[in-house]
Amino acid sequence: MAYLVEESAGGQRAFTSLIASGPSLLRALSNPTALALLRALAQQPMCAADLAKRLAENEFKTYYHIRRLEKLGLIELERTEARGGATARIYRPVSPVVSFKLFESTPVRDVRTRAPQLEFLRPFVEDGGLNAIIIVGSPEPHGRFKAPASDGYCAIDLCLFLGQFIDKFKVPCYKLDTQAKEEDLIQNLILVGGPKANIITDRLNKKLPVYFDYSDETLDWNIVSSLSKTTYREKQVGAVIRVPSPYAHGKEVLIFAGKGFRGTRAAVLAFSKHLGDVMKGNSVNPGFLAKVVQGVDVDSDGIVDEVEFLE
Repeated sequence: MAYLVEESAGGQRAFTSLIASGPSLLRALSNPTALALLRALAQQPMCAADLAKRLAENEFKTYYHIRRLEKLGLIELERTEARGGATARIYRPVSPVVSFKLFESTPVRDVRTRAPQLEFLRPFVEDGGLNAIIIVGSPEPHGRFKAPASDGYCAIDLCLFLGQFIDKFKVPCYKLDTQAKEEDLIQNLILVGGPKANIITDRLNKKLPVYFDYSDETLDWNIVSSLSKTTYREKQVGAVIRVPSPYAHGKEVLIFAGKGFRGTRAAVLAFSKHLGDVMKGNSVNPGFLAKVVQGVDVDSDGIVDEVEFLE
């Protein structure tokens, strides 16, 4: 993925960019009708017939430009709809920016430019601010399992990592799970801790692609992946899971959870040290952001300091 980075008085802004492979794409953009179609699709995905009506253009001319723009990769099919016995193809633009590199040169390197990570962290981090509430388990025995949470300490490492993308946030930016009210849950949520010690994670647990299951046979919790059909029993195994929020349309939930402290630490460590791998999604089904990791104590000091990706 390529990005255009703009410098302004308010800071940097990054936009996804399509790299033009030749002059044919630029020629297409020089056509006023094609450009008007792209800008209309940026406002709302539409089919060719809807576009023709919106722009008061000839329908056959609109179909021609739609086919050309799709072939050049400037637009893509979002979905299809049944309309009056026919199928309407709804299109959307691929990128707001098109770039054309004239020749190779020495690139400008800027450690502040982390466009792929910022794109991935949206909507939890937006416009330089934290757009979520972090919920950690209470350290007191609570919930239906009457368990005290120690996972909350992992949120310190998580916040240090997120801090490099954030320059403004409300205080406090977190709540204990026992303090969270229904109106808190309609925000984007970052949950730290498994269902045993975080009652908000517990409410979502069985709906997750990677979930926690209590075994009466071993009298312990296991992590179960519905994607790989694998059960993980090791104490140092954790999961990073991102799903749409069931509490509010358009909101999301990001979960860091393990069987205990070591597993949750492994999940946070995977996110903070290997975000690029996390962004790839589950290795069995990349359509789900549900990574299972195992913590490793590389220097043998009793502290998990690295991870291995299990799926």
